[in-house]
Amino acid sequence: MTTHTILGNPPDRLSKNSVGLAHIVFFVVAAAAPLTAVVGATPAAFAFGNGSGVPGAFVLAGILYLVFSVGFTAMSRHVGGTGAFYTYITRGIGKPAGVAGALMALLTYSSVQIAIYGLFGVFMSGAVASIVTLPWWAWSFAALIAVHLCGQRNIAFSGTILGICMLAEVAILLLLDIGIVLTGGGPEGFSLSSFSPATVFSPGLGVALVFVVGSFIGFEATAIFGEEAENPEKTIPRATYAAVLLITVFYALSTWAIVQFYGPSKVQATAGSGLESFYFVASDAVLGQWSSQVMNVLLITSLFACILSFHNTLNRYFYALGREGLVVRALGRVHPVHGSPHVAGTVQSAIAAVALVCFIASGADPYTVVFSWMSALAVLGILSVQALVCVAIVLFFRGLPHRYSLWTTTVAPILALAGILGAIVLVIINLPLLSGSESVIVKSFPLLVVLTGLIGAAFAVRIRTVKPELYASLGKAFE
Repeated sequence: MTTHTILGNPPDRLSKNSVGLAHIVFFVVAAAAPLTAVVGATPAAFAFGNGSGVPGAFVLAGILYLVFSVGFTAMSRHVGGTGAFYTYITRGIGKPAGVAGALMALLTYSSVQIAIYGLFGVFMSGAVASIVTLPWWAWSFAALIAVHLCGQRNIAFSGTILGICMLAEVAILLLLDIGIVLTGGGPEGFSLSSFSPATVFSPGLGVALVFVVGSFIGFEATAIFGEEAENPEKTIPRATYAAVLLITVFYALSTWAIVQFYGPSKVQATAGSGLESFYFVASDAVLGQWSSQVMNVLLITSLFACILSFHNTLNRYFYALGREGLVVRALGRVHPVHGSPHVAGTVQSAIAAVALVCFIASGADPYTVVFSWMSALAVLGILSVQALVCVAIVLFFRGLPHRYSLWTTTVAPILALAGILGAIVLVIINLPLLSGSESVIVKSFPLLVVLTGLIGAAFAVRIRTVKPELYASLGKAFE
């Protein structure tokens, strides 16, 4: 990894050549929060989903996103800048759809960031309860300040922090995986049945996929740093495939190992009887009690890394909209030394603070409401945006002379679209389970996502009428 000092960068451009392949992969994997996803989310997938078939569900999700990446990475060679999905959708479908996608992406990443702030506050207040007693939101705001300060620096600074956190998370889980293998597994020995079609496609697969697909949120971080990447034409595609493969293999391995520890026939019932202790019991038995203490600490750093990753993603969305002139153009300014979108970062942190204050004032529980509701909304939102990107890829290459195969430009994006639409249906059906609530507000999330997109499209149409010159320039600020 290399860090460059950026001097003399154009005032409205992010610092070029700031991040390499490793940094970008770290951003994506840190957003996926390996330890939080494995220890926090997969027990529910085991308990309510297809049981010992969860490792295979991760393989299915990984294949879906690898297929998605075929057209996505091909288009990345033609669509530059930091606009990410906004630019893809604008160039492929049209400007109203692009603005719609941008607002949906902002809703998605804002939701997941607020969710993790809430969860961070819960874990942190519990971890230091014997030393100091503070409400959960005090720790959430402390994290917000720290994340904001990190986001003001050059992107490589955040990439280094994320790299350290990610390596620590992966290390403790790999130790557990290796320990399970070296001790001979559990009462039923070793088996690859978790990857057999009969097990993977058993009843509950749909529920498991709801939790599994959510583990891939943050996927577009590879493209959103295109303007700051070294040799983006090669780095972005490589980072995309590397990140998806790393997430898929690691999650499948970790969930397979825990199945071996408890046994394929018992893992579902065991998870259902103790979601919170599911991995900690195994860790204590295999590695010793020290490992659970370390795991608890790393859960906190995992959450911090996740927030920092999404903070940087959100900053670049606000920056993109500012540079396009869709919002106050000041958001399109960059720091004269660090080359970071510092104005966008300040606005984004302020919005997160206001959202937290609203939840606090309403007396919302940080876990059952702030985290559960917002993460459910985020999963639904990101799948919706990814579906638009699949359509954009097909339409983009239809109107552009290219050297790519039919598989790259049409078949793969359509297959990915079918898979993503299927995942959206599964999420909507299982929203009460995913959010832990039967609230009317939760049930209205699909409508909220659609309404957000429609507002964005209507806003673009309005601009076409009142500011035709601005409308004509949309999507060109990143060329």
